[in-house]
Amino acid sequence: MPQIPQTLHELSVGQLSARSGAAVSALHFYESKGLISSRRTSGNQRRYSRDALRRVAFVRAAQRVGIPLATIRDALAALPEERTPNREDWARLSEAWRRELDERITQLHRLRDHLTDCIGCGCLSLETCVLSNPDDVSGDRITGSRLMPERRQHPAEEQEHG
Repeated sequence: MPQIPQTLHELSVGQLSARSGAAVSALHFYESKGLISSRRTSGNQRRYSRDALRRVAFVRAAQRVGIPLATIRDALAALPEERTPNREDWARLSEAWRRELDERITQLHRLRDHLTDCIGCGCLSLETCVLSNPDDVSGDRITGSRLMPERRQHPAEEQEHG
């Protein structure tokens, strides 16, 4: 892994990429989403402060566990003076994200457990399908394989057909 001299206070996008393991295109994307920031040199080259390494590591760790980028951006923006997250920040945020992850895990278990039934059936019936209609929330209103909401008729049309 390339070493960054202690006297170097700013990193080029290539140095940040090599050091963080994130592709240059990912770094540009993170910047466009407000997750990291850079300044421009007189030659219009990006320069990142050294703390961008920790921010990129934070973003990538959160992404690996399925946290959406918008949620990550909001968490970073909520830090005082948009400082770099530290161990305590990660502990606090990961605790808050734990509930969301637990819910997703439960949903994934349900999908996994019922996937074979769904493929075997093939109907995707909203009346009984646990994938398209978890907990049968639509079964009381409609049946069949309609995944789109029913079109409501205009009051004039209802009078014509009623």
